[in-house]
Amino acid sequence: MIVTLIVICEVAFWVLLLGGLALRYVAKMPRAGVAVLLCEPLVEVVLLVVTAVDLKNGATPDWKHGLAAVYIGFTVGLGHSTIKWVDARFAHRFAGGPPPVRPPKYGMARAVHEWRVAARWIVAAGVAAGLLQAAIWYVGGDGDVSSLRAWQQKMGWVVGINLVIAGSYTLFPKRGSGGGGPGAGLGAGEREPVRVERG
Repeated sequence: MIVTLIVICEVAFWVLLLGGLALRYVAKMPRAGVAVLLCEPLVEVVLLVVTAVDLKNGATPDWKHGLAAVYIGFTVGLGHSTIKWVDARFAHRFAGGPPPVRPPKYGMARAVHEWRVAARWIVAAGVAAGLLQAAIWYVGGDGDVSSLRAWQQKMGWVVGINLVIAGSYTLFPKRGSGGGGPGAGLGAGEREPVRVERG
């Protein structure tokens, strides 16, 4: 049941996201769009409550309960940036907004970008690890929590991998071939994004 609910929550996340943005940009109903988007956190609340009730009813903690905690953590850590990413493309496609800004490719600007990405993943892993620990305490010392501990170890790997990636861009910054001019951070054939000034 938990796995099925996780799949339903993922589908609901995208349905609410795309539906809210469609109302905002296509149907020109911004308030209705915001109202739909504000329903996103309820999806995670439902999953959290169902998981807690399942454990309270005596279910043996296993990988499914751990996966639920990880899903909620990753939604908390990465959900906002995902919504912003999709929103920027909807605004450009349907509302005449500026083209989405591409991340920098070279130098310290790229390193800063990688640290921001790493921070989101670390927050996601941290929230997931916290929920897993709460589940361990909830089950108590008499239950088998080895599967939950295994998920916590995986979250440690997520943190470590992201630190290594971000650190590598800081210690060994990627350099472009065009020198240090205004367009040095852009790839071949790319232009700096045009900024649209609105009154």
